[in-house]
Amino acid sequence: MLPTLDIRFPLPSATILPDYGTDGLYGLASSLRHWLHDRDAAWLPGEVSAGERAVVILLLIDGLGDHFLDTVGQGSALQGARRQTLTSVCPSTTASAVTTLMTGVPPAVHGLNGWFIHDHRFGGVIAPLPLMQRGGPPLEAFRLLPRLCPTPPMFHHARRPVNLVSPAEIAFSRFSRHHARGAHIEPYDGLEDLGAAILAMADALAGSGGLIHAYYPTFDALSHAFGCRSAEAGVCFARLDDLFVRLQRALAGRDVRIVVTADHGFTDAAPSRCVDIAPEGEVARMLAAPLFGERRLAFCKLRQGAEADFEAWAAVALAGKGVAVKGEAFLASGLLGPGVPHPRLRERVGTHALLMEPGWTIVDHVEGETTHEMIGVHGGLSADEMLVPLILART
Repeated sequence: MLPTLDIRFPLPSATILPDYGTDGLYGLASSLRHWLHDRDAAWLPGEVSAGERAVVILLLIDGLGDHFLDTVGQGSALQGARRQTLTSVCPSTTASAVTTLMTGVPPAVHGLNGWFIHDHRFGGVIAPLPLMQRGGPPLEAFRLLPRLCPTPPMFHHARRPVNLVSPAEIAFSRFSRHHARGAHIEPYDGLEDLGAAILAMADALAGSGGLIHAYYPTFDALSHAFGCRSAEAGVCFARLDDLFVRLQRALAGRDVRIVVTADHGFTDAAPSRCVDIAPEGEVARMLAAPLFGERRLAFCKLRQGAEADFEAWAAVALAGKGVAVKGEAFLASGLLGPGVPHPRLRERVGTHALLMEPGWTIVDHVEGETTHEMIGVHGGLSADEMLVPLILART
């Protein structure tokens, strides 16, 4: 039976709900985990047969939304090879979706429900990927990663070889090493080096079969900085499309499967469409901690006794801009996915979730934190953010 959602609160307009069955990123990741751990399993019906010693390249392009592919990417090789549209997880963001693609479980289970999460054991609001306190120092704690992220990676005890091809600047970070257990890490520097690393790993797996899990973050960074339909993002996409073509040519006759997908898409948000919580203002005084989650889908922890005032403020200030939902209702909705929830999930959702309307963001301010101005954003439930492509090529 496919997981169902139980949503009993208003949603932003034109919401795309996450699919935790066969038409979502979680389903892709869950079936990949099964394939890695069962040599007699098939994967991607019609592509990888049961028991086959296949070489599979999974190229994850951070931020490549399906709507981008149909607009800026119209007529590209990547668009031509698209087989299906998938939904991202909720929130539609790197910390949540990439961790699902590393573990095979949804955000409810792995517990990373945004770039920032709340965990009082490690100082309150923290960024789990760079392992930093929000506006503060790097995290240092006894058995930090096993306690923060107890879900084992899908590569741990896998029965097929796995090579992770990752940017050199993050390949051996604490977060990366924790989630790469059971895999070989191959760092790369730049797009050309990425292509060379993928080909070298394909050669290494030719006899045994296995997975090459390659991650490319630059498209995401450019979309944040310049906008998701910017010339800079377009140039980056064109280079990725060229790499996709060249990989097929270089691997011709090798019967390698190239699978391309993304963690989320993008939407642009103008500065004039930002709900800015003043540091010393009335709303900030209601909060027991800074906001966590994403600026498109934020979570908050209120001070005791502030709930009624906060909801009264949200009903007026967020009208047409976002929806405030009680944390308990958000948890019960299933938006974070099925399964046994992370033991800290209730804390990481907080007292309220703020689901922003398309084009709107919400931000607050923390002393010592560098404010990052972003044109392109994600994390919300709009189609631009939630829909990602599944692209397949067989050489």
